Amino acid sequence: MDERRKTSMNPPASCAIVCRRQRPEQVERLLAGITTGRPGLLVYLIEQGPVDTLRALAGRFGAHYRHQRENPGHARTHNLALREAIAAGSAYHFILNPEIQIPLDGIGKLLAYMEQHPDVGLLAPRVHYPDGRLRPLCKLLPHPLELLVRRFFPLLHRSSGRLARYELHGSGYTRVMDVPALSGCFLLMRLETVQRVGLFDERFFQYFEDVDLSRRVGRIARTVFVPHVAVVHEDGSSYRDWPMLWHRLVSGARYFNKWGWLRDAERARVNARALRAANPARAAQPGARPARTDVSP
Repeated sequence: MDERRKTSMNPPASCAIVCRRQRPEQVERLLAGITTGRPGLLVYLIEQGPVDTLRALAGRFGAHYRHQRENPGHARTHNLALREAIAAGSAYHFILNPEIQIPLDGIGKLLAYMEQHPDVGLLAPRVHYPDGRLRPLCKLLPHPLELLVRRFFPLLHRSSGRLARYELHGSGYTRVMDVPALSGCFLLMRLETVQRVGLFDERFFQYFEDVDLSRRVGRIARTVFVPHVAVVHEDGSSYRDWPMLWHRLVSGARYFNKWGWLRDAERARVNARALRAANPARAAQPGARPARTDVSP
């Protein structure tokens, strides 16, 4: 078997895990799963906080350990690992939250999908809560008024059907689909594509950096949801965490300053295409009204 064939079957890949006050056993479970399921995966374990509690654990699994006493921001931290992975020759790179649980064959299946679909630049798997419920993390590009209603009037947002539309519930999350905004809790990147559009925008301290990257990648490649691999992600909601809520609001303002607030023609076009693909049966019905994608609630 020639070297080119070997590389195709086992493409060079890396992953980054950023930890802050995570339980060591939780991180150990993730490291054991990914290193057993994908030997040779280049792993970067970045711990933020005053004490390097995970250094020995990283050494046990052959992970490249980085300790940051302060938190320079999610985008900047992941960019450090991305630059190292690119310099090391990785073709693909995973962003993994430490709360993720992935089946042993999950890494290999997702890499195989990327190898078979060179038009895909970003990929995300199906995500569940620990109790088995689906986490609907595929989203449209956000509108500021949509997020305002979602945050401060959640019951209205849900009962009106806007939440279901925003999270593409009409797709059933059962088939491969192109998604405008993928969640950063689990991302697989084609590094050649990401280098072309640029790494994470470091103006986003936390939140919206994944939406921004999805949008930039979506201009030149596909951003895809693949349900064939299902992972578990423990709930880490920040809606009741006031410092994290502040970061969410600041990042949201920076995102809309960059891309547009109420008027954003690209958002309307991308979202309309995603809604048609998510619910093709409805779109094909005679007299069906076009999806409303860029209007106030």
